[in-house]
Amino acid sequence: MVSFTKLFTAGLVATSAIAAPVEVKRTSSSKRGAAYNDVSTVSTLSNSGVISWAYNWAGSLSGSMPSNVEFIPMLWGAKDFGGWITTVETILNQGSNYILGFNEPDMSSQANMSPSDAAGYYKQYITPFSGKAKLISPAVTSSTTDGLGLSWFESFIGDCSDCKISGLAVHWYGNTADEFKSFVTQAVDTASKYSLEEVWITEFALSADANGSSDLATTTAFLNEVIPWLDSQSGVTRYSYFMCAEKYLLTDSALNEAGTAYTS
Repeated sequence: MVSFTKLFTAGLVATSAIAAPVEVKRTSSSKRGAAYNDVSTVSTLSNSGVISWAYNWAGSLSGSMPSNVEFIPMLWGAKDFGGWITTVETILNQGSNYILGFNEPDMSSQANMSPSDAAGYYKQYITPFSGKAKLISPAVTSSTTDGLGLSWFESFIGDCSDCKISGLAVHWYGNTADEFKSFVTQAVDTASKYSLEEVWITEFALSADANGSSDLATTTAFLNEVIPWLDSQSGVTRYSYFMCAEKYLLTDSALNEAGTAYTS
């Protein structure tokens, strides 16, 4: 799921209530990122000092990034193949150290690629930059349907064992913190199975919040539970909540309750 779609991962059910956990003191984390459409919003999150990276589902940042935040380019899908090489070379020369693979290629409404086609495109457009940047896999959904989600990824990596990928990217939309932790644990185990060093959670949110926070208190309770947990997981190297925008982590251009929880 990307910022400009309202499609949910198939099979999501109504959000259940999340009890507020005991407050846990957090430390700064270089894992935390900002998923954005409008680059001017990133500074609102990064002023906290805990946001180290950002991306916008594209190869260029479309504006000026705060100096303490690394922009990470993504090759969203086939629609962005034209001009990609020039664009990403420019971004890497400006100091970006990673490249993100295709956006939800397991979903027909998103990058929509078969594992074998995705492997071929990855080798053509992303693998040549190995050595200049660390390469992250296409970001798959949390769907448990056979042929989607991590199942799609395993088929892909079978065709892309020589793609020089160093990390697995995943997305999650669901109903509870426990569901989220279970999925992330499964993703880390899958990455380990293929000797991948990193897991990036480049989108995650409660399913009810996919089009904007439906209840800030519930969202805040969820974040207060999962952020310290993510920071404690050695297999998770980067994550970004969905998303750095009005009605999500911001209200009237300022951090709302959920945004404060995410950046604390």
